[in-house]
Parts: sequence; structure tokens; C-alpha cells
Amino acid sequence: MEVRPCTHADFGVIAEIVNDAAEAYRGVIPADRWHDPYMPADELAAEIGAGVRFYAAVDGDRVLGVMGIQDVGDVTLIRHAYVRTSQQGRGIGGLLLSHLTTLTDKPVLMGTWADAHWAIVFYRKHGFELVTAAEKDRLLKTYWCIPARQVETSVVLADATWRAANAT
Repeated sequence: MEVRPCTHADFGVIAEIVNDAAEAYRGVIPADRWHDPYMPADELAAEIGAGVRFYAAVDGDRVLGVMGIQDVGDVTLIRHAYVRTSQQGRGIGGLLLSHLTTLTDKPVLMGTWADAHWAIVFYRKHGFELVTAAEKDRLLKTYWCIPARQVETSVVLADATWRAANAT
């Protein structure tokens, strides 16, 4: 298995994997934040247009998972981390996360739904830690373009570099 940058030709498979894996959110995240499909093509195109660069974990010619990275000011965000439902639990997400964090020297942040406990456990297993609620609100409003309702129902996790630079 290897990680490679996604190309325009991967657009359909990115959408497919995101929407497949995001089914885990159905009935977990607030109903007013769920929509079907979870990430429509126009929203995916907008994310790419805003600078999210996707990478794929591939086995041969089959894409098993995708994850995005986005430089925003003085930080790098991990965005849209998804592995095909049939491939979860095989280290694919960890492989992608490990690779993407080598692509930046900036502190790395990621946001996820507060009720997506499995995602929080995954990121913590890989060295990220939850920031305080007040810091989460500030970070989401500074570095993400998301609705206020999503800010209310999300968490932010930070890598050791960010935590060291922001220790109080």
C-alpha cells in the first residue's frame, strides 16, 4: 500500500469514499448537520478550490482511503479523512495521517464532530489532543469556514507542535 497525491481523475472516487465512510455519522451528528449525500460534488469541488489537497492510500490501482491537507495561515489542517467502510481497521487512516503530517513544518490541527468518538480516539492514538472548548471555538472561527452550528457541535485536536507553541 502506498500514498499518492490525488489528481482531477480521482474526483469521483474521493466523493465515493467520503460519502461511504460518512455513513458512520448518520444518526450520530446533529440531524440538522446531516445531509444526503454527506458531501455533494459541488461542496467537494469548493473544498478543493479553497486549497484542500487530497491524498489517496492505494493498493495497486484501488483507492482505499483519502485525506486532505490545507495550509491556512500559520497552521496546517487535516481535512476530510475517510477510509472505505470495507477497509477500516487496517491502518489506512494512520498511513495517510502519518504521510500528510510529513508534508508540513507548521502546527497541525484537525476538527471533527464532538459525537464522533471513534474519530477522536483515532486522532488521540496518533498523538493529537483535544483543545479546550474556548480554544476550539477560536480555532474553528479562525481557520475553518463552517457554520456556527457546526462550531457548536465540533471539537479540535492539535499536534504536539501546536500544543508546545500554545502552552499556557
